[in-house]
Amino acid sequence: MRAVIQRVNSAAVEINEKKESEINKGLLVLLGICDEDNESDIKYLVEKIMHL
Repeated sequence: MRAVIQRVNSAAVEINEKKESEINKGLLVLLGICDEDNESDIKYLVEKIMHL
């Protein structure tokens, strides 16, 4: 599991040129998950991100 975290003034997700979601100032998290990742990996990363 990998996460890239970036502070942003704004960010948006577009699918097929349609805006699905957007945020103003906050954290943008790009998350990669693979088959070998388990629940303890998820809990670790969630805790780490929450305390940034």
